[in-house]
Amino acid sequence: MSSDLRARKRLATRRLISAAADRLFFEKGFEHVTVEDIAVAAGVGRMTVFNYFPRKEDMFFDRDMEVREVLIGAIKNSDIKQSVTDKLRQLAHKLIEEQVPYLKFSEASQTFIETVERSDTLKARARAIRDEIVQELTEALCTLKNREPTDSDAYLAANMIVATWSAAFIHAHRIFHQTKRSSEAQAIFLAMIDKGSAGTMAAMLGTPYAD
Repeated sequence: MSSDLRARKRLATRRLISAAADRLFFEKGFEHVTVEDIAVAAGVGRMTVFNYFPRKEDMFFDRDMEVREVLIGAIKNSDIKQSVTDKLRQLAHKLIEEQVPYLKFSEASQTFIETVERSDTLKARARAIRDEIVQELTEALCTLKNREPTDSDAYLAANMIVATWSAAFIHAHRIFHQTKRSSEAQAIFLAMIDKGSAGTMAAMLGTPYAD
């Protein structure tokens, strides 16, 4: 079997498990679903589930790594003279235009948000993911601008960037919940990204991260 075929089969199995898990999480609530339930629903063994997802939370936040790769990749591919904040602002507009799954505001994504809000475990994992992304952004910014890994300006910039994206994401879902209009939620998301990015750039004046 070729490496490409093996990779496709692994991805297909991963998506199968994740989809089965989501159906159960949405129907019963995260805390009321076991790994055994997911294995049966996906038609795989219990150990197969753990081979793909070390924690039950990882099945729910299955697109976490994809989101990180997009954000960190945008920084790593930036020109050293380019404003990273503006690069990420442009990225937000691009992702909305491309209708990526993790930035869709719909009935399906509303169910995702509601499932998180009903679970202390998922809320805790969401906070941990946020902190991990801040750390990865900090490291990427320091590398790009040739600064020490402990640079306080990079840490502040990373926190402001993540806070902007998080606030825009959550509020856009609230707007969709009220209006049921995806276009309005998208417009609010981008407007908040633009304003937050301007604030971050203003705060970073006089540092390498404003360039």
